[in-house]
Amino acid sequence: QVQLVESGGGVVQAGGSLRLSCAASGSIIRNNVMGWYRQAPGKQRELVATITSGGGTNYADSVKGRFTISRDNPKNTMYLQMSSLKPEDTAVYYCRPIGISSFNWGRGTQVTVSS
Repeated sequence: QVQLVESGGGVVQAGGSLRLSCAASGSIIRNNVMGWYRQAPGKQRELVATITSGGGTNYADSVKGRFTISRDNPKNTMYLQMSSLKPEDTAVYYCRPIGISSFNWGRGTQVTVSS
């Protein structure tokens, strides 16, 4: 199976920015609708942003206007630019194709926003 590896997380103060990366071992990013998910401690995993193979994007209301999802097809990489971060954005962030239930979750990347 194609592997997806998330990176770019870290600790940042409220109001700061981070850019997450999702690197694929194959062409899954350019050929599928892709999503960024997050899971905060004690909460269910939620979908925060999606991008179609045509470049169309969609965002959860909680991140709209602050996060930007993008994709670099030649590099088989997807990004999540996060700005104006809030403590409630603290979570483990994952990337995954949408609609492929059998696809394994990666390890994710931890984002911690301090107040």
